[in-house]
Amino acid sequence: MMAKFDFDLFVIGAGSGGVRAARVAAGLGARTAIAELHQLGGTCVNAGCVPKKLFYYSSAYGEEFNDAKGFGWETGSPRFNWQQLVQNKDREISRLNEIYRKLLLDAGIAILSGQALITGPHTVIINNTTYTVGRILIATGGRPVLPDIPGGQYCITSDDAFHLQQLPEKIVIVGGGYIAVEFAGIFNGLGVDTTLVHRGRLPLQGFDHEAREMLTHEMQKKGVRLLLNTNITAIEPDADRYRISYSDGNRDATDLIMYAIGRRPNTAGLGLEKSGVKLDKNGAIIINSSYQTDIPSIYAIGDVTHRRQLTPVAIAEGAALARSLYGNQPAAVDYSNIATCIFSQPNLAMVGLTEEQAKSQYADITVYRTSFRPMKHTMTGNNEKTLMKLLVDNATDKVVGAHMVGMDAGEIIQGIAIAIKAGATKTQFDSTIGIHPTAAEEFVTMKQAVL
Repeated sequence: MMAKFDFDLFVIGAGSGGVRAARVAAGLGARTAIAELHQLGGTCVNAGCVPKKLFYYSSAYGEEFNDAKGFGWETGSPRFNWQQLVQNKDREISRLNEIYRKLLLDAGIAILSGQALITGPHTVIINNTTYTVGRILIATGGRPVLPDIPGGQYCITSDDAFHLQQLPEKIVIVGGGYIAVEFAGIFNGLGVDTTLVHRGRLPLQGFDHEAREMLTHEMQKKGVRLLLNTNITAIEPDADRYRISYSDGNRDATDLIMYAIGRRPNTAGLGLEKSGVKLDKNGAIIINSSYQTDIPSIYAIGDVTHRRQLTPVAIAEGAALARSLYGNQPAAVDYSNIATCIFSQPNLAMVGLTEEQAKSQYADITVYRTSFRPMKHTMTGNNEKTLMKLLVDNATDKVVGAHMVGMDAGEIIQGIAIAIKAGATKTQFDSTIGIHPTAAEEFVTMKQAVL
Protein backbone atom coordinates (compact mmCIF):
# COMPACT_ATOMS: atom_id res chain seq x y z
CA MET A 1 0.00 0.00 0.00
CA MET A 2 2.83 2.38 0.88
CA ALA A 3 4.70 1.62 -2.37
CA LYS A 4 2.10 3.42 -4.49
CA PHE A 5 3.52 6.75 -3.27
CA ASP A 6 6.83 8.37 -4.18
CA PHE A 7 7.48 8.85 -0.44
CA ASP A 8 5.87 7.46 2.68
CA LEU A 9 6.60 10.68 4.61
CA PHE A 10 7.20 14.15 3.21
CA VAL A 11 8.46 16.61 5.83
CA ILE A 12 8.19 20.33 5.14
CA GLY A 13 10.74 22.21 7.23
CA ALA A 14 14.24 20.99 8.12
CA GLY A 15 14.44 22.49 11.57
CA SER A 16 15.09 20.50 14.72
CA GLY A 17 11.64 18.90 14.89
CA GLY A 18 11.35 18.10 11.20
CA VAL A 19 14.83 16.63 10.98
CA ARG A 20 14.25 14.42 14.03
CA ALA A 21 10.94 13.17 12.66
CA ALA A 22 12.51 12.44 9.27
CA ARG A 23 15.49 10.59 10.74
CA VAL A 24 13.40 8.45 13.08
CA ALA A 25 10.90 7.65 10.33
CA ALA A 26 13.67 6.70 7.89
CA GLY A 27 15.29 4.54 10.55
CA LEU A 28 12.01 2.68 10.89
CA GLY A 29 11.90 1.97 7.16
CA ALA A 30 9.78 4.84 5.84
CA ARG A 31 10.83 6.32 2.49
CA THR A 32 11.30 9.92 3.54
CA ALA A 33 11.89 13.30 1.93
CA ILE A 34 12.44 16.65 3.60
CA ALA A 35 12.00 20.08 2.02
CA GLU A 36 13.61 23.30 3.25
CA LEU A 37 13.26 26.78 1.78
CA HIS A 38 16.23 28.23 3.64
CA GLN A 39 19.11 26.63 5.56
CA LEU A 40 19.08 23.21 7.17
CA GLY A 41 18.66 23.34 10.93
CA GLY A 42 15.82 25.84 11.02
CA THR A 43 15.53 28.77 13.41
CA CYS A 44 17.44 27.16 16.26
CA VAL A 45 20.63 26.59 14.32
CA ASN A 46 20.54 29.61 12.04
CA ALA A 47 18.75 32.44 13.83
CA GLY A 48 17.91 31.26 17.31
CA CYS A 49 19.34 29.12 20.09
CA VAL A 50 22.80 28.49 18.67
CA PRO A 51 23.92 31.93 17.38
CA LYS A 52 22.19 33.63 20.31
CA LYS A 53 24.11 31.50 22.83
CA LEU A 54 27.36 32.26 20.99
CA PHE A 55 26.59 35.98 21.19
CA TYR A 56 25.70 35.56 24.86
CA TYR A 57 29.10 33.99 25.54
CA SER A 58 30.81 36.87 23.76
CA SER A 59 28.86 39.52 25.64
CA ALA A 60 29.75 38.03 29.03
CA TYR A 61 33.50 38.45 28.53
CA GLY A 62 33.49 42.18 29.26
CA GLU A 63 32.34 41.55 32.82
CA GLU A 64 34.65 38.54 33.11
CA PHE A 65 37.68 40.65 32.19
CA ASN A 66 36.74 43.10 34.91
CA ASP A 67 36.10 40.35 37.47
CA ALA A 68 39.49 38.79 36.70
CA LYS A 69 41.25 41.70 38.37
CA GLY A 70 40.01 40.49 41.74
CA PHE A 71 41.94 37.27 41.18
CA GLY A 72 45.21 38.94 40.28
CA TRP A 73 44.88 39.13 36.51
CA GLU A 74 46.05 42.29 34.74
CA THR A 75 43.94 42.33 31.60
CA GLY A 76 44.81 45.72 30.16
CA SER A 77 42.15 47.24 27.92
CA PRO A 78 40.50 44.48 25.85
CA ARG A 79 39.01 45.52 22.50
CA PHE A 80 35.94 43.93 20.94
CA ASN A 81 35.66 43.18 17.21
CA TRP A 82 32.04 42.77 16.12
CA GLN A 83 32.90 41.71 12.57
CA GLN A 84 35.14 38.95 13.91
CA LEU A 85 32.33 37.62 16.11
CA VAL A 86 29.86 37.58 13.21
CA GLN A 87 32.41 35.91 10.93
CA ASN A 88 33.22 33.20 13.48
CA LYS A 89 29.51 32.67 14.18
CA ASP A 90 28.78 32.26 10.47
CA ARG A 91 31.56 29.69 10.17
CA GLU A 92 30.13 27.67 13.04
CA ILE A 93 26.61 27.82 11.62
CA SER A 94 27.89 26.60 8.24
CA ARG A 95 29.58 23.69 10.00
CA LEU A 96 26.30 22.76 11.70
CA ASN A 97 24.38 23.07 8.41
CA GLU A 98 26.69 20.49 6.87
CA ILE A 99 26.32 18.18 9.87
CA TYR A 100 22.55 18.29 9.39
CA ARG A 101 22.96 17.55 5.69
CA LYS A 102 25.19 14.55 6.39
CA LEU A 103 22.84 13.17 9.03
CA LEU A 104 19.92 13.33 6.61
CA LEU A 105 21.81 11.84 3.67
CA ASP A 106 23.30 9.07 5.80
CA ALA A 107 19.76 8.16 6.85
CA GLY A 108 18.75 7.83 3.19
CA ILE A 109 16.49 10.90 3.25
CA ALA A 110 15.94 12.91 0.07
CA ILE A 111 16.74 16.60 0.65
CA LEU A 112 14.78 19.04 -1.51
CA SER A 113 15.55 22.77 -1.53
CA GLY A 114 12.70 25.15 -2.23
CA GLN A 115 9.14 26.12 -1.30
CA ALA A 116 6.89 23.10 -0.89
CA LEU A 117 3.24 23.53 -1.83
CA ILE A 118 0.61 21.11 -0.56
CA THR A 119 -1.88 20.50 -3.37
CA GLY A 120 -3.86 17.65 -1.85
CA PRO A 121 -3.94 15.14 1.01
CA HIS A 122 -1.26 13.11 -0.74
CA THR A 123 0.48 15.50 -3.16
CA VAL A 124 3.22 18.09 -2.78
CA ILE A 125 4.79 20.27 -5.46
CA ILE A 126 8.34 21.58 -5.12
CA ASN A 127 10.53 23.03 -7.87
CA ASN A 128 7.76 22.30 -10.43
CA THR A 129 7.83 18.60 -9.60
CA THR A 130 4.81 16.83 -8.10
CA TYR A 131 5.38 14.10 -5.51
CA THR A 132 2.81 11.67 -4.22
CA VAL A 133 3.18 11.01 -0.52
CA GLY A 134 1.59 8.80 2.11
CA ARG A 135 1.75 11.44 4.82
CA ILE A 136 2.79 15.08 5.08
CA LEU A 137 4.40 16.59 8.16
CA ILE A 138 4.51 20.37 8.50
CA ALA A 139 7.37 21.55 10.72
CA THR A 140 8.02 25.04 9.37
CA GLY A 141 8.36 26.82 12.73
CA GLY A 142 7.72 30.53 13.11
CA ARG A 143 9.07 33.93 12.18
CA PRO A 144 9.39 37.21 14.11
CA VAL A 145 6.79 39.93 13.65
CA LEU A 146 7.23 43.67 13.26
CA PRO A 147 4.94 46.35 14.73
CA ASP A 148 2.08 47.95 12.85
CA ILE A 149 3.00 51.52 13.79
CA PRO A 150 4.17 54.56 11.81
CA GLY A 151 7.83 53.91 11.01
CA GLY A 152 7.68 50.23 11.86
CA GLN A 153 9.52 49.45 8.64
CA TYR A 154 12.70 50.94 10.10
CA CYS A 155 12.96 48.29 12.83
CA ILE A 156 14.93 45.06 12.81
CA THR A 157 14.08 41.66 14.31
CA SER A 158 16.22 39.16 16.16
CA ASP A 159 16.91 37.44 12.81
CA ASP A 160 18.50 40.64 11.51
CA ALA A 161 20.55 41.17 14.68
CA PHE A 162 22.80 38.25 13.79
CA HIS A 163 23.91 39.92 10.56
CA LEU A 164 24.47 43.58 11.45
CA GLN A 165 27.33 45.17 9.54
CA GLN A 166 28.38 47.10 12.61
CA LEU A 167 27.49 47.38 16.27
CA PRO A 168 25.31 50.42 17.10
CA GLU A 169 26.30 52.84 19.83
CA LYS A 170 22.72 52.87 21.10
CA ILE A 171 19.84 50.41 20.69
CA VAL A 172 16.22 50.29 21.82
CA ILE A 173 14.75 46.79 22.13
CA VAL A 174 10.99 46.36 22.37
CA GLY A 175 9.46 43.31 24.02
CA GLY A 176 9.17 41.47 27.29
CA GLY A 177 9.79 37.85 26.29
CA TYR A 178 12.95 35.79 26.48
CA ILE A 179 14.30 36.99 23.11
CA ALA A 180 14.03 40.67 24.06
CA VAL A 181 15.54 40.09 27.50
CA GLU A 182 18.41 37.99 26.16
CA PHE A 183 19.33 40.49 23.44
CA ALA A 184 19.17 43.34 25.95
CA GLY A 185 21.86 41.50 27.94
CA ILE A 186 23.87 40.72 24.82
CA PHE A 187 24.01 44.28 23.47
CA ASN A 188 24.58 45.76 26.93
CA GLY A 189 27.41 43.30 27.55
CA LEU A 190 29.03 44.30 24.27
CA GLY A 191 29.09 47.94 25.36
CA VAL A 192 26.01 49.22 23.56
CA ASP A 193 23.82 51.79 25.32
CA THR A 194 20.77 49.54 25.70
CA THR A 195 17.13 50.34 26.51
CA LEU A 196 14.47 47.65 26.92
CA VAL A 197 10.90 48.83 26.37
CA HIS A 198 8.04 46.65 27.61
CA ARG A 199 4.33 47.40 27.74
CA GLY A 200 3.88 45.38 30.96
CA ARG A 201 4.97 45.91 34.55
CA LEU A 202 7.70 43.24 34.40
CA PRO A 203 9.33 41.25 31.58
CA LEU A 204 8.97 37.46 31.22
CA GLN A 205 5.29 36.95 31.90
CA GLY A 206 4.60 33.36 32.92
CA PHE A 207 7.79 32.97 34.94
CA ASP A 208 7.92 33.13 38.72
CA HIS A 209 7.09 36.68 39.84
CA GLU A 210 9.88 36.94 42.39
CA ALA A 211 12.42 35.63 39.87
CA ARG A 212 11.22 38.21 37.34
CA GLU A 213 11.64 40.99 39.87
CA MET A 214 15.11 39.77 40.78
CA LEU A 215 16.25 39.57 37.16
CA THR A 216 14.83 43.00 36.36
CA HIS A 217 16.78 44.47 39.26
CA GLU A 218 20.00 42.70 38.23
CA MET A 219 19.67 43.84 34.61
CA GLN A 220 19.32 47.43 35.74
CA LYS A 221 22.37 47.08 37.99
CA LYS A 222 24.35 45.96 34.93
CA GLY A 223 23.34 49.04 32.98
CA VAL A 224 20.25 48.08 30.96
CA ARG A 225 17.71 50.90 30.98
CA LEU A 226 14.17 49.54 31.40
CA LEU A 227 11.09 51.46 30.31
CA LEU A 228 8.12 49.51 31.69
CA ASN A 229 4.38 50.07 31.17
CA THR A 230 5.47 51.84 27.99
CA ASN A 231 5.28 51.29 24.26
CA ILE A 232 6.49 52.98 21.08
CA THR A 233 3.82 54.82 19.10
CA ALA A 234 5.87 56.14 16.18
CA ILE A 235 9.35 56.08 14.66
CA GLU A 236 10.84 58.73 12.38
CA PRO A 237 14.18 58.68 10.55
CA ASP A 238 16.46 61.57 11.46
CA ALA A 239 19.70 61.64 9.43
CA ASP A 240 21.47 58.41 10.37
CA ARG A 241 19.41 57.91 13.55
CA TYR A 242 15.78 57.37 14.50
CA ARG A 243 13.46 59.46 16.67
CA ILE A 244 11.06 57.52 18.88
CA SER A 245 7.73 58.64 20.34
CA TYR A 246 6.60 56.77 23.45
CA SER A 247 3.08 56.17 24.73
CA ASP A 248 3.84 58.23 27.84
CA GLY A 249 4.63 61.29 25.71
CA ASN A 250 8.41 61.07 26.01
CA ARG A 251 10.74 61.01 23.00
CA ASP A 252 14.16 59.55 22.38
CA ALA A 253 16.77 59.07 19.64
CA THR A 254 18.67 55.89 18.87
CA ASP A 255 20.84 54.22 16.23
CA LEU A 256 18.83 51.01 16.02
CA ILE A 257 15.43 49.69 17.07
CA MET A 258 14.86 45.97 17.47
CA TYR A 259 11.43 44.41 17.99
CA ALA A 260 11.02 41.08 19.77
CA ILE A 261 7.28 41.07 20.43
CA GLY A 262 6.51 37.52 19.38
CA ARG A 263 6.65 35.08 16.52
CA ARG A 264 4.05 34.12 13.94
CA PRO A 265 3.61 30.52 12.72
CA ASN A 266 5.24 30.01 9.32
CA THR A 267 2.25 28.86 7.29
CA ALA A 268 2.32 31.23 4.29
CA GLY A 269 2.88 29.69 0.89
CA LEU A 270 2.14 26.11 1.94
CA GLY A 271 -1.29 25.90 0.29
CA LEU A 272 -3.04 25.19 3.57
CA GLU A 273 -6.15 27.17 2.66
CA LYS A 274 -6.85 25.01 -0.39
CA SER A 275 -5.81 21.77 1.31
CA GLY A 276 -8.34 22.22 4.10
CA VAL A 277 -5.88 22.44 7.00
CA LYS A 278 -7.39 24.72 9.63
CA LEU A 279 -5.59 27.50 11.49
CA ASP A 280 -6.43 29.14 14.79
CA LYS A 281 -6.88 32.91 15.26
CA ASN A 282 -3.10 33.33 15.64
CA GLY A 283 -2.37 31.53 12.39
CA ALA A 284 -1.16 28.33 14.06
CA ILE A 285 -2.06 24.92 12.64
CA ILE A 286 -4.78 23.20 14.67
CA ILE A 287 -3.87 19.62 15.60
CA ASN A 288 -5.21 16.89 17.87
CA SER A 289 -3.29 15.01 20.56
CA SER A 290 -1.68 12.86 17.83
CA TYR A 291 -0.37 15.95 15.96
CA GLN A 292 -2.91 15.31 13.21
CA THR A 293 -4.77 18.10 11.40
CA ASP A 294 -8.34 17.89 10.13
CA ILE A 295 -6.88 16.18 7.07
CA PRO A 296 -5.94 12.67 8.30
CA SER A 297 -2.78 12.40 6.19
CA ILE A 298 -1.38 15.81 7.22
CA TYR A 299 0.38 16.39 10.56
CA ALA A 300 2.18 19.30 12.23
CA ILE A 301 4.65 19.71 15.09
CA GLY A 302 6.74 22.42 16.72
CA ASP A 303 6.32 26.18 16.69
CA VAL A 304 3.97 26.16 13.71
CA THR A 305 1.36 24.66 16.08
CA HIS A 306 1.91 27.41 18.67
CA ARG A 307 2.21 25.08 21.67
CA ARG A 308 5.49 25.15 23.62
CA GLN A 309 7.96 27.10 21.50
CA LEU A 310 11.10 25.26 22.56
CA THR A 311 13.51 23.31 20.37
CA PRO A 312 13.65 20.22 22.62
CA VAL A 313 9.84 20.08 22.60
CA ALA A 314 9.73 20.05 18.78
CA ILE A 315 12.39 17.32 18.76
CA ALA A 316 10.39 15.21 21.21
CA GLU A 317 7.22 15.71 19.18
CA GLY A 318 8.95 14.71 15.94
CA ALA A 319 10.38 11.53 17.44
CA ALA A 320 7.08 10.57 19.11
CA LEU A 321 5.09 11.09 15.91
CA ALA A 322 7.50 9.10 13.73
CA ARG A 323 7.59 6.19 16.18
CA SER A 324 3.82 6.18 16.38
CA LEU A 325 3.32 6.23 12.60
CA TYR A 326 6.08 3.87 11.50
CA GLY A 327 7.21 1.93 14.56
CA ASN A 328 3.89 0.97 16.13
CA GLN A 329 5.07 2.73 19.29
CA PRO A 330 2.27 5.15 20.23
CA ALA A 331 3.69 7.70 22.63
CA ALA A 332 2.58 11.09 23.85
CA VAL A 333 4.97 13.87 24.77
CA ASP A 334 4.71 14.81 28.44
CA TYR A 335 4.47 18.60 28.53
CA SER A 336 4.63 18.83 32.31
CA ASN A 337 7.76 19.92 34.14
CA ILE A 338 9.60 21.17 31.05
CA ALA A 339 12.71 22.97 32.22
CA THR A 340 13.73 26.18 30.50
CA CYS A 341 16.38 28.86 30.78
CA ILE A 342 16.54 32.52 29.81
CA PHE A 343 20.14 33.25 28.81
CA SER A 344 19.90 36.69 30.32
CA GLN A 345 22.63 38.22 32.43
CA PRO A 346 22.35 36.69 34.94
CA ASN A 347 20.50 33.56 33.77
CA LEU A 348 16.97 32.78 34.85
CA ALA A 349 16.03 29.09 34.81
CA MET A 350 13.07 27.12 36.10
CA VAL A 351 11.26 23.81 36.09
CA GLY A 352 7.77 23.00 37.32
CA LEU A 353 5.31 25.47 38.77
CA THR A 354 5.80 29.11 39.66
CA GLU A 355 4.95 30.16 43.21
CA GLU A 356 1.72 31.70 41.93
CA GLN A 357 0.73 28.51 40.07
CA ALA A 358 1.63 26.26 42.98
CA LYS A 359 -0.50 28.25 45.42
CA SER A 360 -3.47 28.09 43.05
CA GLN A 361 -3.15 24.34 42.43
CA TYR A 362 -2.31 23.04 45.90
CA ALA A 363 -3.99 23.68 49.24
CA ASP A 364 -0.80 23.86 51.29
CA ILE A 365 2.49 25.01 49.78
CA THR A 366 5.79 25.76 51.49
CA VAL A 367 8.25 28.12 49.82
CA TYR A 368 11.98 27.72 50.43
CA ARG A 369 14.17 30.55 49.26
CA THR A 370 17.75 31.72 49.49
CA SER A 371 19.50 34.77 48.05
CA PHE A 372 23.22 35.36 48.31
CA ARG A 373 26.32 36.83 46.73
CA PRO A 374 28.14 34.07 44.80
CA MET A 375 31.49 33.00 46.21
CA LYS A 376 33.24 34.14 43.04
CA HIS A 377 32.12 37.72 43.58
CA THR A 378 33.51 37.97 47.11
CA MET A 379 36.81 38.63 45.30
CA THR A 380 35.62 40.62 42.28
CA GLY A 381 33.65 43.49 43.78
CA ASN A 382 30.77 42.53 41.47
CA ASN A 383 27.50 43.01 43.36
CA GLU A 384 25.47 40.46 41.36
CA LYS A 385 23.14 38.37 43.53
CA THR A 386 21.77 34.84 43.12
CA LEU A 387 18.22 33.70 43.94
CA MET A 388 17.08 30.09 44.43
CA LYS A 389 13.60 28.83 45.26
CA LEU A 390 11.93 25.47 45.89
CA LEU A 391 8.16 25.01 46.08
CA VAL A 392 6.89 22.02 48.06
CA ASP A 393 3.43 20.45 48.23
CA ASN A 394 3.07 19.70 51.93
CA ALA A 395 0.50 16.94 51.39
CA THR A 396 3.00 14.79 49.48
CA ASP A 397 6.33 16.50 50.32
CA LYS A 398 7.01 16.60 46.57
CA VAL A 399 9.03 19.46 45.09
CA VAL A 400 6.72 20.95 42.45
CA GLY A 401 8.83 23.88 41.31
CA ALA A 402 12.42 25.10 41.27
CA HIS A 403 13.66 28.53 40.20
CA MET A 404 17.05 30.18 39.96
CA VAL A 405 18.39 33.56 38.92
CA GLY A 406 22.15 33.55 38.76
CA MET A 407 25.32 32.31 37.14
CA ASP A 408 24.94 28.97 35.28
CA ALA A 409 21.29 28.69 36.29
CA GLY A 410 20.47 26.66 33.18
CA GLU A 411 23.20 24.11 33.87
CA ILE A 412 22.03 23.70 37.48
CA ILE A 413 18.28 23.55 36.84
CA GLN A 414 18.76 20.85 34.19
CA GLY A 415 19.86 18.45 36.94
CA ILE A 416 17.10 19.59 39.28
CA ALA A 417 14.60 18.94 36.47
CA ILE A 418 15.45 15.22 36.49
CA ALA A 419 14.69 15.03 40.21
CA ILE A 420 11.37 16.85 39.86
CA LYS A 421 10.40 14.75 36.85
CA ALA A 422 11.09 11.66 38.96
CA GLY A 423 8.84 12.97 41.73
CA ALA A 424 11.54 13.76 44.28
CA THR A 425 10.45 14.93 47.71
CA LYS A 426 11.88 17.71 49.83
CA THR A 427 13.09 15.06 52.26
CA GLN A 428 15.10 13.47 49.43
CA PHE A 429 16.53 16.86 48.47
CA ASP A 430 17.53 17.41 52.11
CA SER A 431 19.15 13.98 52.41
CA THR A 432 21.31 14.60 49.33
CA ILE A 433 24.86 15.61 50.21
CA GLY A 434 25.87 18.72 48.31
CA ILE A 435 29.03 19.43 46.34
CA HIS A 436 31.00 22.03 48.25
CA PRO A 437 31.70 24.79 47.47
CA THR A 438 29.12 25.28 44.74
CA ALA A 439 26.05 27.42 44.30
CA ALA A 440 24.09 24.29 43.35
CA GLU A 441 24.48 22.82 46.85
CA GLU A 442 22.06 25.47 48.09
CA PHE A 443 19.23 23.44 46.54
CA VAL A 444 19.91 20.62 49.03
CA THR A 445 20.59 22.79 52.07
CA MET A 446 17.45 24.97 52.13
CA LYS A 447 15.94 23.93 55.45
CA GLN A 448 14.22 27.14 56.55
CA ALA A 449 10.82 27.84 55.01
CA VAL A 450 9.90 31.38 54.04
CA LEU A 451 7.47 32.83 56.54
